[in-house]
Amino acid sequence: MNKQIILFTDGACLGNPGAGGWAGILCYNNHKKIISGGEPNTTNNRMELTAVIMGLSALTRSVEIKVVTDSRYVMDGTQKWMANWKKNDWKTAAKKPVKNQDLWLQLDNLCTKHAVNWEWIKGHSGHAENEECDQISQTEAKKIQAKTV
Repeated sequence: MNKQIILFTDGACLGNPGAGGWAGILCYNNHKKIISGGEPNTTNNRMELTAVIMGLSALTRSVEIKVVTDSRYVMDGTQKWMANWKKNDWKTAAKKPVKNQDLWLQLDNLCTKHAVNWEWIKGHSGHAENEECDQISQTEAKKIQAKTV
């Protein structure tokens, strides 16, 4: 694993639930690849998770990657909560089913294929790639909303 790639992600939702969008920017050396999409009737947390899943899924081989996100939910879920969820048969500390388990399972699988390092940044704080991901994910959510009206 000698390549370091950086993945910037964001998710957006118009209403929660509502039309959602996600975006990722994969950066390596001077190369930049933008990926994005959306879903009707989803949540912000699902879009945040989907952005990371789609970014990691776009990689064709195992790499060392830094995921930069403004979502504490995604970062803390992966780093702090997932091990206990797995031990407790995907139940929370309150013995309730983990929300978005389908996506957490996909993310867990992808994290075993890559050396993932996480970095949290404050959203809407002027970070160029985060702002770009935010704009793209908002645009995707608006496209979905326009189709469902």
